[in-house]
Amino acid sequence: MSITAKAIKLHDQFFGNEWKERVEDHWVYEDFRKDLRWRKGWISFDCALYEPSQDRVYLGITSFDGDIFRAYDRRQKSFIDLGYGKIADPFDAKFHRSLERGPDGCLYGAIALLHCVDHQFDAPGGAIVKFDPATGSLSKIAIPIPHTYIQSIVIDHQRQLIYCLCFPPEKICSFDLRTGKVKDFGLIGTGIGGMCQGENLCLDDNGCCWSSWQLTRAWQAHPGVDAQRLCKIDPTHERPIYYPKGLPRVDGNYGTTKPEGFFNLGDGMLYASGGNGSIFEIDPATGDSRFLFTPITDRRSRLTSMIVGPCGNAYAITGRDGQCELLRFDFRNKSFELIGGAIKDAATGEPLWQCHHLVITGDGTIYACENDVPHRSGYLWEISGVWS
Repeated sequence: MSITAKAIKLHDQFFGNEWKERVEDHWVYEDFRKDLRWRKGWISFDCALYEPSQDRVYLGITSFDGDIFRAYDRRQKSFIDLGYGKIADPFDAKFHRSLERGPDGCLYGAIALLHCVDHQFDAPGGAIVKFDPATGSLSKIAIPIPHTYIQSIVIDHQRQLIYCLCFPPEKICSFDLRTGKVKDFGLIGTGIGGMCQGENLCLDDNGCCWSSWQLTRAWQAHPGVDAQRLCKIDPTHERPIYYPKGLPRVDGNYGTTKPEGFFNLGDGMLYASGGNGSIFEIDPATGDSRFLFTPITDRRSRLTSMIVGPCGNAYAITGRDGQCELLRFDFRNKSFELIGGAIKDAATGEPLWQCHHLVITGDGTIYACENDVPHRSGYLWEISGVWS
């Protein structure tokens, strides 16, 4: 096996130590918008979707400049401007984990925010965006909840529903693609103890939409070590099912672990990550979960995305802070292996900072979305040779 990584650069702006020296704990939304270098150059690749008919990787991007939707054409080896600027609002900041293929073959995204609450009445809210890859038609079809933005979507093809994970406030809603009807399922968190949601929503095999929720415990100063719990929207019900349990703590002590990502790998179970990139198994029938393993224990790590490869195993990128590795997860036998060593650009040696989302193409190439790099622009990473 000879794994090769290549950093593909939409922008390549370096900021050195400016994050620590100028930005962190000082700048607000307007400061980024006023500074041309940061407004254009400080981007993250947050989500991706591969379209095999065009051999393109469609990309959701974080950008203070509103340049949030591009495609990488693998044949031309270049980024394609999809014309998002024609429909952009100044507060359109990113497609976070919100790029899905709909039952009509079109791509759907949803807008997340970067601004603070002092602009909540200036900013219209997170729109659902529709893109037809066959024609290039691009439009905003709805703002499900005015002045509220959307961190993640998942589409129930059978019922033609888009579930939306909102922030702020933290709630779940659905949008019916046939009727345009919006269903607000209410809060999953109140902000006490921090943001409770993970990176994405996930459907189980019965069409239930899974997320996390958090206790409030308003009579005490913090919600408690067991506050982070699991919930799902069952399409046969008109309200969420809040489970009084969550992912167990990795150390075995009393309490729960905040989920980071949810994954349906096709074996009837669900899987989740959390707690320094640990992996958990969830029984979707009962909400019971169990800790499986922590791939990296000696440094900071995360694991936010997982895909099933042509060999039948699942793959993820774990690690962070420029020390990332490819993980092979045999979910049938509940075993894992870190393969290929640290992920670095083969030509320059530049390391992958951290991974937010993964997709795989028909020839087995993996594309990794890099986000939140403090010292330079984020890159799209092309990883090949995994199955050679």
